[in-house]
Amino acid sequence: MMPLTWVSRIASRLSRRPPRPRGSRGTGYDFERVAEEFLTGTGYRILERNFRTHTGEIDFIGEEKGTLCFIEVKGRGSDLFGSPAEAVTPEKQRRIFRAAEAYMLRRRGARARCRFDVVTIEDSENESSVSLIRDAFQGPIARRIRR
Repeated sequence: MMPLTWVSRIASRLSRRPPRPRGSRGTGYDFERVAEEFLTGTGYRILERNFRTHTGEIDFIGEEKGTLCFIEVKGRGSDLFGSPAEAVTPEKQRRIFRAAEAYMLRRRGARARCRFDVVTIEDSENESSVSLIRDAFQGPIARRIRR
């Protein structure tokens, strides 16, 4: 490995920013960076990134106007496999619900208002677009809390 590569790895670790993964994970990492900039630009406060439990993973946990938001990021380089929003399947939603429930029990208690948002990124050769779907789907946690 060249010395410059070592220097950049050390610098990225010192800045507390994980190094960019290779391959398709690196693409997901890039999408999450774009989504993070977009979310902070629209008034979200990011509380956690890549919250993981044995039951699921949440890309971002943020807060907007007093509401706790569990945010999934989906990106596509083409529409060959459908839109990014279509990739948030019922099974993916169940995993997000379980991880959100674990977060609520561990960190916030069960009384916070919450919702589930999706950030979609469509990145083609000609243009890129980022959009936010607030309250994209309902989960057992949100229903229980809103009563």
